[in-house]
Order: sequence, then C-alpha cells, then structure tokens
Amino acid sequence: MTRPLTTAGQDVGGPGLVDGRARPPVPHTSGDTAMNSRSRLLAIYLNDHLTGAGAGVELLRRAARAHRGTPLGPPLAAMAQEVAQDLESLRRIMTDLQVPVMRSRIALGRLAEKAGRLKLNGRVVSRSPLSDVVELEAMRLGVEGKACAWRSLQAVADTDPRIDGVRLRELLRRAERQIRILESLRDERAAQVFTADAAGQESLPATPVDGWDAPSGLDSGEPRRRG
Repeated sequence: MTRPLTTAGQDVGGPGLVDGRARPPVPHTSGDTAMNSRSRLLAIYLNDHLTGAGAGVELLRRAARAHRGTPLGPPLAAMAQEVAQDLESLRRIMTDLQVPVMRSRIALGRLAEKAGRLKLNGRVVSRSPLSDVVELEAMRLGVEGKACAWRSLQAVADTDPRIDGVRLRELLRRAERQIRILESLRDERAAQVFTADAAGQESLPATPVDGWDAPSGLDSGEPRRRG
C-alpha cells in the first residue's frame, strides 16, 4: 500500500523522510554549541556553590548552638543568619538565569557536612577547644569561596542583563566583611588554644569583634530587580 505524500513530496507515514530518503540533520552552529557548553558549566558551578553554601549554613548554626550563652555565640548566630540570606540570594540568581537546582548535589553536600563532624579534635565524644579553631577556619574558607562566586558572577553580569551587578557588589562587600570577622574570631581562639599564656583556658573571646554588627537588611528575602 502506497503511503500518502504531502504536496511537498514528504512521506507522511515516515517521519524524517522526504521522498523516501532520510531528512538531512539540521546543522548546529559553533555559536550554539559554545552557548550550550557555557550554560552547562555555569549550572554545575552554581550548583556546587549552592551545595557548599548549604553546608556552611549548617556548620554555622551548629557552632552557634554549641556556643549559646558564651561570647562567641551571638556573632556566630548572626553570621549564620547572614549566610542563610546569601544562600537565598544565590537561589534567586539561579532562578533568574534559569539554572535548575541539582537535588542530588544538595543531598551529597548535607552528607559531607555531617561526615565532617567526625573530624578528630583530640577528644572521642565531647567538643574540644580545637574544634573551635578548625570550624572557624572552615567557615572562613567557605565564605572566601562564596566571595569568589560573586566575583565570577560579576563577569557574567557584564554580558547578561538578568544579573544585577550592583547587587553582586553589595554581596561581595558583605562577604569580605564576613571574612574579616571570622579571621578575627579565629585569631583570638587560636591564641587561647595554642599559646603558653592561655594554657588550660577554656574561655571564649570576650572582646567585641571589629567591624561586626547585626545582619543588615541587605538580603532580607526581598528580591532586588533592575529598573
């Protein structure tokens, strides 16, 4: 039985065939390929930072709970709030760029954060003073990574109007302030733990942290759009 043909001679019964011959593939330009590759790489990059940010929030919250009622508790609790706000900023940027969240990476990040709690600190069960130093170093490294992400997105913002460059600069300034605060806390705690003059001391920093204030309204949850 002969299959019906359209007026253009296409075999209706055979998709992809024209006059019984295979339809030639539609060529992809090098520009399309490069665009897809860049989008894929950006999606992986942002999801990796989203995963790290989630682990950082959990670490800060856990440390703040451990130091509740001590001088170190309030700055850590406030920092945890800020970092959680920064995480939501990253989520909104990903939404604006139509970058999907890779749930499997988020789950792996949570497992990694929990596994990190098993790091030896000189005590089998309880926290030790060394835990504070190690955790503060991890927090600082995490915020430095976040600052790098904001800088990378600034480069994207130069050619992509979906990203608010002014907003990124504000987020970067806040990350740089967070780094200074964490380094100040780490320096003081390391001095207490490791120096001979502080041998046997279990107290935590009692001096105010230079440059610290409560979380600002920079990232209160309201998205900030251009124009």
